[in-house]
Amino acid sequence: MTPVLAICYDFDKTLSPDNMQAQGYLQAINYEDQDEFWKETIELANSHEMDSNLAWMYLMLKGARGKEIFRKEMLMDYGAKVELYKGVRDWFERTRRYGEERGVKVEHYIISSGSKEMIEGTVIAGEFEKIYASSFFYDDDGIAVWPAQVVNFTNKTQFLFRISKGVLDINDSRVNDYFPPDKIRIPFRNFVYIGDSETDIPCMKLVNSYGGHSIGVYDPETGNTDRVHKLIQENRIKYFAPADYTEGSEMDCLIKQIINKTAEADKLERIYYDKLAEAGK
Repeated sequence: MTPVLAICYDFDKTLSPDNMQAQGYLQAINYEDQDEFWKETIELANSHEMDSNLAWMYLMLKGARGKEIFRKEMLMDYGAKVELYKGVRDWFERTRRYGEERGVKVEHYIISSGSKEMIEGTVIAGEFEKIYASSFFYDDDGIAVWPAQVVNFTNKTQFLFRISKGVLDINDSRVNDYFPPDKIRIPFRNFVYIGDSETDIPCMKLVNSYGGHSIGVYDPETGNTDRVHKLIQENRIKYFAPADYTEGSEMDCLIKQIINKTAEADKLERIYYDKLAEAGK
């Protein structure tokens, strides 16, 4: 069986240099300074003991009144304007091809607290096996009226288990079933989690603890490594690199080394399970 390597990404400031909402939508609802929007989000969440992701979703809906008809297509249109880091557009195909040449199937997943609809509007949406992100429920007229899914920094980890077990539907309770180690579709040692901040820590720690690979990224334009230095000092990540996904970049070389390791480790695992079977266990 071909080993699978799951590369899981945060989105904002991981694949894109800024928050997706701040690349057109906030300006359209009269937030020229995105800091004011996030300040209001925090104040709303704190004053109502509210999840901060629900707070920004509410403010997006509220801000659209009288200015935008809040439809999925509208959010996807704004998503199409989202800027991506260098090399992102052809990154996914390049890594899949490199993996295939070495006997490893590379899959890509998004696990983001941002807007699923906006991510689905980007040019790279079709590159992912699954996009897990916060989304809205739409009425019969196609207008957003309620949150359908909220992804925050703590519940992000459930999606790693779904990916590992191959139980991708968010309402599929089989994610809680026991799977023997040799029946797990993607063992955690074959996971890569790429993120930029403290909100990614639960996923980073989970992947690390089971032998996987967590990578912190920073903006190559600013070169500010304070955050990733803190993450590696606190054993949250194993590696860090600038968010430059071009061929030959530090990130590109790192992922290729992980693919190489995955191919070799799988050979040893196969020997182990063959010996278990031979021993009649």
